[in-house]
Amino acid sequence: MKIVILDGGTIDPGLSWDGLKAFGELTVYAKTLPEQVVERAREADAVFVSKVQLNQSNLSQCPHVKFIGVMATGYNNVNLEDCGERGIAVCNIPAYSTDSVAQHAFALILEITNQVALHNASVKAGDWSRSELFCYWKSPLVLLRSMSIGIIGYGNIGKKVANIAKAFGMKVNIYSQNPEAAIQSDILSLHCPATDENKGFINKDFIRQMKDGAILINTARGVLVNEGDLAEALISGKLSAAGLDVLVEEPAAADNPLIPLPNCFITPHMCWAAAELRQIIIDGCISNFQEFLNGGTLNRVD
Repeated sequence: MKIVILDGGTIDPGLSWDGLKAFGELTVYAKTLPEQVVERAREADAVFVSKVQLNQSNLSQCPHVKFIGVMATGYNNVNLEDCGERGIAVCNIPAYSTDSVAQHAFALILEITNQVALHNASVKAGDWSRSELFCYWKSPLVLLRSMSIGIIGYGNIGKKVANIAKAFGMKVNIYSQNPEAAIQSDILSLHCPATDENKGFINKDFIRQMKDGAILINTARGVLVNEGDLAEALISGKLSAAGLDVLVEEPAAADNPLIPLPNCFITPHMCWAAAELRQIIIDGCISNFQEFLNGGTLNRVD
């Protein structure tokens, strides 16, 4: 049996796929370009992917594939309809990153409200040593207890974010329960999957309905946001800040309009990447494949 991992480079640093070797011949690629998919997967019985697209075009040229393991929770990079027609089982790793994504959402929120990096840089530059007073601040400090947070997407992650927000004393508004209150919150945090219906829904018209000076947080999917419209809102002051762990194009395009903006805080899609969670992904992939070989349906999504 031939097993191929097409893009393990973000999953396995410091970790090992040795558990898959028990099932057959294993080949691991750190990265696979679209034009390399067929060449590398043509003879494979099982293919594991993180972000590589498996579509009708390339799957039709890989007749041996019977199992696709998605090394993530989201599986919109795999054509499920085509897999169903070809009898290919597709499995994912559900709900592994709930704590980490919620933590990162608040890391972005706290960076925006407390500006830790700005003040650390100021201290390192000698500003505190030169100060005549025992303390100073270079930007307004905001108390979360006085703020409301709207949550769009109230699944496992959305619920975790709500619990953390309540611990800070924030008022929580759930979009599915009260859309107007959520949109008018001081902070709006996205935790919904990307679908054909909601791609780009955070656009000029939606932002116009938001509270003036609100903060947008996106640790879900970059395609939920129209980046040009968000940039305009941040420049005009309609929104005071944004905290993003995801962009429409990843890696980020050098000319992305959000990158130069001082009130847009961006991290490189890293909220899932703690070593403990990457080990969960590897262990989950092995368990899913073992279950498939035994005739089971653990974490099947097709």
